[in-house]
Amino acid sequence: MRFFPGSLVSIVAVLQRYNLRMASADKVRVLFVCIGNACRSPMAEAVARRLASDVIEPASAGLYPLGRLAPSTEDTLLANGYSVDGLASKPLSRVVLENTDVIVNISGQPLDDLLRGLRGGGFDDSLLQPKMENWDIEDPYGAHPATYQRILEELESKVLQLAGRLRAGDRALNC
Repeated sequence: MRFFPGSLVSIVAVLQRYNLRMASADKVRVLFVCIGNACRSPMAEAVARRLASDVIEPASAGLYPLGRLAPSTEDTLLANGYSVDGLASKPLSRVVLENTDVIVNISGQPLDDLLRGLRGGGFDDSLLQPKMENWDIEDPYGAHPATYQRILEELESKVLQLAGRLRAGDRALNC
């Protein structure tokens, strides 16, 4: 099967790679973005899958994807009962951004850094600002396992807060 840029078949293929499906009316497609998509954003995706699957259809991506999850990310998730099935380090893509309801920026970088290289070709990044939420969470990459555990607990709290707002019907973001 050939993929043509912008075709429905190519868009569906990209969304499947990111674990994004067409969200049901009661679910919000949330994309968690960090630097390498190796620690924070896959942790947030795993947390949302387990603790907020009733309201969140989660996915994750990285500005500069490492290409794999950090071993300490996997260890921490597994030790806390989370599944790592389907988690992978993936690049941020225009198709995924355009097919996401909420973008949670955990990268610590401004919006311009998230969009570098995605501009052009009719992409209107002004549409993303209203659906962007910024979370200030330390990058644990290469740190002690206790740091990974602390970061996971921070992400659990943030994901539960987001899910609580969504369950209450509050779609306004905390930027």
